[in-house]
Amino acid sequence: MNRAKSIIILILVAAAVLVCSCHGGTGKTAEGKEEKAEMIEESQMIYGLNADSFLIETYKVGKNDYLGGILSRAGCCTIAVQEAAEAINEVFDVRKIRRDAEYTLFYSYPNDSTRELSYFVYDVDATSYVICEIGKKEGLHRGRPTARMCKREIKKREKICSAVIETNLWNAARAANITPTIALDLADIFAWTIDFFDIEKGDKFSVIYDENYVDTTSIGTGQVRAAKFEHRGETQYAFIYESADSTMGSWSSYYDINGNSLRRAFLKAPLKYSRISSKFSNSRKHPILKVRRAHHGVDYAAPSGTPVMSIGEGKIIAKGWDPKGGGNYIKIRHNSVYTTVYMHLKSFGKGMGQGKMVHQGEVIGYVGRTGLATGPHLDFRVYKNGTAVDPLKVEAPPVEPVPNDDMQDFINKSDSLRGILDGRSLMQPRTMP
Repeated sequence: MNRAKSIIILILVAAAVLVCSCHGGTGKTAEGKEEKAEMIEESQMIYGLNADSFLIETYKVGKNDYLGGILSRAGCCTIAVQEAAEAINEVFDVRKIRRDAEYTLFYSYPNDSTRELSYFVYDVDATSYVICEIGKKEGLHRGRPTARMCKREIKKREKICSAVIETNLWNAARAANITPTIALDLADIFAWTIDFFDIEKGDKFSVIYDENYVDTTSIGTGQVRAAKFEHRGETQYAFIYESADSTMGSWSSYYDINGNSLRRAFLKAPLKYSRISSKFSNSRKHPILKVRRAHHGVDYAAPSGTPVMSIGEGKIIAKGWDPKGGGNYIKIRHNSVYTTVYMHLKSFGKGMGQGKMVHQGEVIGYVGRTGLATGPHLDFRVYKNGTAVDPLKVEAPPVEPVPNDDMQDFINKSDSLRGILDGRSLMQPRTMP
């Protein structure tokens, strides 16, 4: 009887095995094919390697850690460590391996008792990594390791955001969960048309920009495609446009709605992230001398050492010490009409001297409190045809507009972006006048 039971159990087990082999192993049924397809789709690729084929361990570079120690702990012999380091050093300086950077070890395991390091991967940054294939053992010999630098695929996603200013541009961006780099980009784009020291509560902006992703992880913002800034009841637009010039090659810049460049001959201010402590006046009480006299400049209060930039291209025609209270100063002639002066400098920029040609945005000195000054600030002055004028009211002509040959293309693209910024579709497409 017991023997009969055993025979029956064996028959049932054999039948079960036969059923499993028919539905899963051979893939002859529809159900079997679907299961096999799902298994293939679920196999994960990591750094271009099939994760199912390896035992994978990920670590962070420790304090005082180095490549040799990492590979030795991973089981590599001295020769393999040396050869792997030589291979990696051909594509990446191994001395630049940094603490807390991630690295991944891929082990093959030919049997249950041993495992062998097959690949070492080091994450250089968010977009690139080094992968080193450790030479495999072939009898008494080992193949030589090879290494290559790889780039991750970066995908761009268009983002649209808006904010209303309560205090300043930076805080408005932060309150709206907009990355700070966008605020910096906007300040640069509109630097020639909006004085960001003079923006008001209630001013607002909208911006279309690219955000870069590796897989599902954001690695930062890309290019600002278009922006709208509403300041003191006036709306200004900025659109990036790329064109091809036979003499300059491919280039891109920001333009207003009519295709005029937003870049002006002068920056609106010679330094960043400051406040105006004193404006242009024909009668101001001097904070030290306690007498009333003209102050034909704008004082920008800023921390000592803040870089001061030339607002435009020009030639340094004077540099030195102003005995009348200006302290260290630089004077730049930009053209036959405009000259600018920068006073109370702590020190001068490297290589700055009389006769030197400077570029727009080039650092010419650093904020200080030399001369008659109660605190660190820049006294900035503009002269038009030899007469002092209010720097905050200087209007400079724009640089070249969109070329005529590209204007209709620019209009088509900018109208589409403007519709997005305004939250509506433009019913009547523009055409060239």
